[in-house]
Amino acid sequence: MPESRSCEPQAAYATEHVATMHVAMSLISSHLSDCTVALVCHPATPCMAVRTIRVEVRRTDAALELCYRVEGDVGRVLLPAETTVQRADGLWKHTCLEGFVRGMNTSEYLELNFSPSGEWAAYRFSGYRADMADAHTTAPRISVQREAGALQVDVVIDVDAVPDLPRGEIQLALSAVIEETDQRLSYWALVHPAEKPDFHHADAFALRVGGAG
Repeated sequence: MPESRSCEPQAAYATEHVATMHVAMSLISSHLSDCTVALVCHPATPCMAVRTIRVEVRRTDAALELCYRVEGDVGRVLLPAETTVQRADGLWKHTCLEGFVRGMNTSEYLELNFSPSGEWAAYRFSGYRADMADAHTTAPRISVQREAGALQVDVVIDVDAVPDLPRGEIQLALSAVIEETDQRLSYWALVHPAEKPDFHHADAFALRVGGAG
């Protein structure tokens, strides 16, 4: 992906109110069509292996591009075995990169899952966890790079291949599940509005991305 502007949220844990475990953040500018954001680990699910996860987002007329970069002791991250590019359920039970996409002024949204194995999933919802169904789409283009201290997963979603993908300005809830070699799971997101990890929470859609035009 080309170089993009950083729009990392100004986030801080409310350490004096651990019961809520809420990360305070303002919505990012809706005028950006490309930016880079950082995910934060939910305080209830600490991770020893990963230091940072950043996501580069780029919106064009033809595609939505997401570049996930996981840095740390990647050798301690349990990665699914590579396989053929195919649709699969339950990817979130193991190391998985995710994106939730919602249009403006609507409760309907898409859930997109990308595994380092090359597998993927896409679901649509009419509201908060409601009426889950497979989204009609062809396979996204997924590229996985493993290197010392980092894992990078680049995803390209063709707009015309996903009829349910909102046009114009969108709201994103970006997230990741990391499974360590001891099989502990940690949950990463732009914000954590609830005491337990909940990527579907309405307030998790904290990134606004404008249309390509």
